[in-house]
Amino acid sequence: MQLKEMSKEELEAFLSENKAKLENFKEKNLSLNMARGKPSTQQLDLAVKMLASVNSFDADYSASDGTDCRNYGGLEGICDAKELFAPMLGVSTDEIIIGGNSSLNLMYDTIAKGIIFGVNGVDKPWKDYEKIKWICLVPGYDRHFAICESFGIEMINVPLGKDGPDMDMIESLVANDDTIKGIWCVPMYSNPTGITYSDEVVRRFANLKPKANDFRIFWDNAYCIHHLTDTPDKLLNILDECKKAGTEDMVYIFASTSKISFAGGGIAVLGASKKNVDYLLSLMTIQTIGFDKINQLRHVKFFGSYEGLKEHMKKHAEIIKPKFDVCLEALDKEIAPLGIGEWHKPHGGYFISFNSMDNCAKKIVSLCKEAGVVLTSAGATFPYGKDPNDSNIRIAPTFPTVDELRQAIEIFCIAVKIASAEKLLSEK
Repeated sequence: MQLKEMSKEELEAFLSENKAKLENFKEKNLSLNMARGKPSTQQLDLAVKMLASVNSFDADYSASDGTDCRNYGGLEGICDAKELFAPMLGVSTDEIIIGGNSSLNLMYDTIAKGIIFGVNGVDKPWKDYEKIKWICLVPGYDRHFAICESFGIEMINVPLGKDGPDMDMIESLVANDDTIKGIWCVPMYSNPTGITYSDEVVRRFANLKPKANDFRIFWDNAYCIHHLTDTPDKLLNILDECKKAGTEDMVYIFASTSKISFAGGGIAVLGASKKNVDYLLSLMTIQTIGFDKINQLRHVKFFGSYEGLKEHMKKHAEIIKPKFDVCLEALDKEIAPLGIGEWHKPHGGYFISFNSMDNCAKKIVSLCKEAGVVLTSAGATFPYGKDPNDSNIRIAPTFPTVDELRQAIEIFCIAVKIASAEKLLSEK
């Protein structure tokens, strides 16, 4: 029976039963964390041998073109690293920059360059505008929103659907406002919804006709090889589609190995048109002599090739998929029959996006915390931390063990039941 079909007496009994269950968990003094998409220790262990790949007195520190990776130079990255990661982004080796350890840093830095210097000289620096705006797809990635907020960029919410964002809304917004300078996209296994953009959506992005000549799509393809099944989602190549439309300068593509090799010790990459790459490098050459080429070489030696990289990701999937299964099976069993929540079953990525009944998310997160389960703050998946419906909660299953997850998701389901029953009783 769905919860909304219960009588007041039935709801009261249901609420009392679940409150008692929550009290039992509180007595256990648990400390479980599903707040952030962190790789587990078991996942990090997969790449430990990488640390020894260039760590001996007789090691060869040369790239295949003879570059000594211990020395200065090579701002755009060593040739071997470009060959390794270019197919991951779907670009050529002259359309990629191999950066430091953080794609978030590359994104932040690219926006900062637009603010200070402008974009490829096509318009004035963004700092010379009284106000600039950014389209933010919701629910979305809180750190994207934090970048905009830190720079004082006004954020415009656009909803995500099952095949991507509302493109009618995006096309209208960018066509009529030249102060809109960019949009955040996580196009594959989106954070947090887990959806992948359809071919039609990607093509419509490539064919946008923004009023601002310096409008840029920030294509954060963080989960492009983070598949959970043998039949993964497929994402159309945005740069190829932009080239067909004559808009290849409109997109920047980002990714990293933070959840592939080592979080904090991986490699970040940026893909773009040759014109964009050359412009960014012209500014970066003042910033730095070059990124960590030894780390780039370490990754190349460990993975060997893009095929080796993909094989490595199958080992990650073997660790992660059982954790997603535990969460999704619990939601299907405990929540679906009651009609008090909705979620997408992702084929990859790091998150499950749960939508509760309206005005329940904060209560659910609070109840979980009382029982020792830490979740991402309710509202974090929206700009300024303001979810207009107070309904979206991001579940991050990767870091805890399977046994810990079983407890955590049980507590989560109990909290959803309590918050939902209280809401329905308040309306009786």
